[in-house]
Amino acid sequence: MNKDEAKSRIEKLKEKINKLNYKYFVLNETEVSESVRDSLKKELIELEQEYPQFITPDSPTQRVGSVLSGKFEKVRHTTPKKSLADVFSEAEIRDWEERIDKIVPDKKEFVCELKIDGLNITILYEKGIFVRALTRGNGIEGEDVTHAVKTIEAVPLQLKEKIDIEVSGEVYIPKKEFERMNEYNKKNGLEPFANPRNAAAGAVRQLDPKVTAQRGLSMFFYHVDKTNLSDKITTQEEILEKFKQLGLPVCDYYEKVKSIDEVIKFCEKWAKKRENVGFEIDGIVIKVNDFGSQKRLGYTAKAPRYAIAYKFPAAQVSSRILDIILQVGRTGAITPVAVMTPTLVAGSTVSRATLHNEDEINKKDIRIGDTVIIQKAGDVIPEVVSVIKDLRTGEEKPFHFPKKCPVCGSDIERKEGESAYRCTNKNCYAVEKEKLIHFVSKKAFNIDGLGEKVVEQMIDEGLVQKAPDIFTLKREDLMGMELFKDKRADNLLHSVEKSKKIELDKFIFALGIRYLGEQGSYDFAKHILHHQKKSNKKIERKAVKLSQNQLFEIDETPQEEEVFSVLDMIETVKSFSLEEIKNIEGIGEKMGDEVHEWFNNDKNEKLLEDLYKVGVVLEISNLTSTGKLKGKSFVLTGTLAGLGRDEAKDLIKKNGGTVHSSVSQNTHFLLAGESAGEKYTKAKDLGVKIIDEETFRKML
Repeated sequence: MNKDEAKSRIEKLKEKINKLNYKYFVLNETEVSESVRDSLKKELIELEQEYPQFITPDSPTQRVGSVLSGKFEKVRHTTPKKSLADVFSEAEIRDWEERIDKIVPDKKEFVCELKIDGLNITILYEKGIFVRALTRGNGIEGEDVTHAVKTIEAVPLQLKEKIDIEVSGEVYIPKKEFERMNEYNKKNGLEPFANPRNAAAGAVRQLDPKVTAQRGLSMFFYHVDKTNLSDKITTQEEILEKFKQLGLPVCDYYEKVKSIDEVIKFCEKWAKKRENVGFEIDGIVIKVNDFGSQKRLGYTAKAPRYAIAYKFPAAQVSSRILDIILQVGRTGAITPVAVMTPTLVAGSTVSRATLHNEDEINKKDIRIGDTVIIQKAGDVIPEVVSVIKDLRTGEEKPFHFPKKCPVCGSDIERKEGESAYRCTNKNCYAVEKEKLIHFVSKKAFNIDGLGEKVVEQMIDEGLVQKAPDIFTLKREDLMGMELFKDKRADNLLHSVEKSKKIELDKFIFALGIRYLGEQGSYDFAKHILHHQKKSNKKIERKAVKLSQNQLFEIDETPQEEEVFSVLDMIETVKSFSLEEIKNIEGIGEKMGDEVHEWFNNDKNEKLLEDLYKVGVVLEISNLTSTGKLKGKSFVLTGTLAGLGRDEAKDLIKKNGGTVHSSVSQNTHFLLAGESAGEKYTKAKDLGVKIIDEETFRKML
């Protein structure tokens, strides 16, 4: 074959393979078997290897590029990307219609589309040629994953028309491909993927596109961001049809409907049929069909008003309760837990579910041996919904709470007005263990390397009995423990020493006082400091040197910090009356009783004194800041792109603001990230100002 013949053959092969891909991925038509398509591709690859001068960017062989060496480049989107507001019930769908009726009262049509559970990707075509693919990212910037998305055969590298267009869609893994991948992992001793969405996201973010190409990804398109199309397209239905003409695959299960009643019927139909689809769906996207109406409705800070995402109820499955065991928490509360046959629920395997308390067990009549319906509450926490009583055999056993603690054997009690039983032994092993785990946790002293198993081993070996013992650990103590090597021991000791300087509110939270959470601890710390200043007591500035210089041979210059002595804190708190504590904003009756009782207990006072003796000092700079957010209250929802949830909370507090767990009329701002939930809807209904991460950073 000469050069001209090779060029002609390459062009023919490219044209044929692209046509086959179009029929297969867009029209769902199979003209030839997959093996035939593969053989044509093989021939094209061989010819292009022999005649590389004829390779073009739109060739099917150019889907796989070179391996990337590191972090993905962040690229600014040409148009901001918004996520959809979620709704979870028929009532919320109707509420949405009422809200949009106020702006667009005209008769409306809606387009209902299946909500594919995948990864949102935006692709730019210039003159019909694939140029770049970006993840959604934070809506302003996305990661450049062009090298990976080009491997997806469903994505055309050249459109049917030479136009400039930016389109968005969902990359997903078909169920059959997902099963094949997990079967391969199983045979090769690899961990299975938790669910198709995670597998798809992981595939797109592979540095080696050859790995991506092996994952069997596909893609559906559903949104046009900007274009120079000459066609007069005025509706969502028309743009979906146009996508097909351009060669962009579209999920064909969409439907145009003329009323909100038909929308609800569509949602109910697909909630029942979702398992029959060849890919994972987690809801229905509902859009106002007319683009003119969409423009009039506009956007909120985060989402378009013209569209919502109805989320299906949490997937429910059946399982059998093999046993009911009891767990003892740090406050002594005893929680019943169902041990079940391992069952796949909403993408992960569940073998345990909390039963909450005795009343819950009795109300649902849950017995050992029962077949039950389970689901993930909020798609996260496994819970038992109900018992399938028709499947009972008569062998099931009712569960009765014991009279003794399952760990230490002491009496348990249930106080009037409470739902939980508690161990009466203040020195119960389980209680002390959970207290220590809480004490060293990230939101408290944040001591790296002190996980649950390490704490348990330290207690068992007599190295630690109470919190102050952690700060007296020596290298030889750790070296005698299983799995502790030189570096790990050194790292832990350094982390312990570093943690001795701790913010006052985190110190109070670490004490594990019942009912006193993060915000309550912060409110109480602010009151302590206010009282200290009101009494004209001097706040010390001490040179704090926290590195173990002898161990690490680090020449660290002590830095002056504004600190508060643990002994001063004891003196201040003990001067508070019960009434004063209860009247602290954010504390209240129940919390106030527990705080007053805790600080007036001799054993707890001794604990605080011991923490002082081992060198714990309290930092107060985060409490003294007047800050740009002073007097403002925040609620957080969703996933922030550049900030962890705890990091965002700390920034708010350090700048004078407060953080609450639920939205109310007194909330000043809802800081909303990706996948915001019910709090977002409630904030909109109450007229609470909703801000994104970029706005939040500007406020600081």
